[in-house]
Amino acid sequence: MAKAILYDATKCTGCRGCQVACKQWNGLPAEVTINRGSYENPPDLSGDTWLKMRFNEVGSNGDLAWLFARQSCMHCTDAGCVKVCPTGALYHHDLGFVLYDRDLCSGCGYCAEACPFNVPRIDVMNKLTGKAKLLQKCTMCADRITADPGVIEAQNRKPACVKTCPTGALLFGERAEMVTVGKARVAALGGEARLYGENEVGGTHVLYVLDRSPEDYGLPADPSVAAVTLWQNILQPVGYGVVGVVALGLVMNYMAARARMVKEKEGK
Repeated sequence: MAKAILYDATKCTGCRGCQVACKQWNGLPAEVTINRGSYENPPDLSGDTWLKMRFNEVGSNGDLAWLFARQSCMHCTDAGCVKVCPTGALYHHDLGFVLYDRDLCSGCGYCAEACPFNVPRIDVMNKLTGKAKLLQKCTMCADRITADPGVIEAQNRKPACVKTCPTGALLFGERAEMVTVGKARVAALGGEARLYGENEVGGTHVLYVLDRSPEDYGLPADPSVAAVTLWQNILQPVGYGVVGVVALGLVMNYMAARARMVKEKEGK
């Protein structure tokens, strides 16, 4: 039942139609931008931009290659963001992607720190006080792909970015099927081609067909949430224990002081 998006970087033309479709479907406003000497626009993900195409210039043997990379939530199976969320706002949908309940989000930002792909965004609303907005990130258009067929026709029940891609660089379907299609494409490309996301962080639900190393596309070669696991499973419980001991000590100290005051009062 798990679903996944397959992104074939070798078929992408960098048209950014997926960016526009994402904003349109999710009602996200445009951002004020400036010319920074790059076709990338805006410069980074934000609370108003959940999907962004990166343009990577990579030199090799005197040649310059322009590599397009899709930057958005990877919907990891072993998701660091889900592990560290203290309120349970982040969770896995039955179809495998990572969703969140904004009513439960506290704006703590732990998810942003835990993500090996640097994706979740918690924008600062007030730079003076540091007050933050709530979590924003790709939801894999859960409202589209789980919609009643009477609302959205079956052939359109796919993420908006996939629906709008003109070159077939984006596909959507059962994850097992996407892995098979991705491996077949990798075999056809040969050379350094590889399928990224099949096993990384427990398997991602956004898979990449790459014809170069992940680093050339701005992706971590070996993403890990080990440090997150250490915090969640060891340090955090220890921290709770320390807090409990301190609280118990304060209570006992108060009771002892109270008893002493009563005794002194009775003595007088």
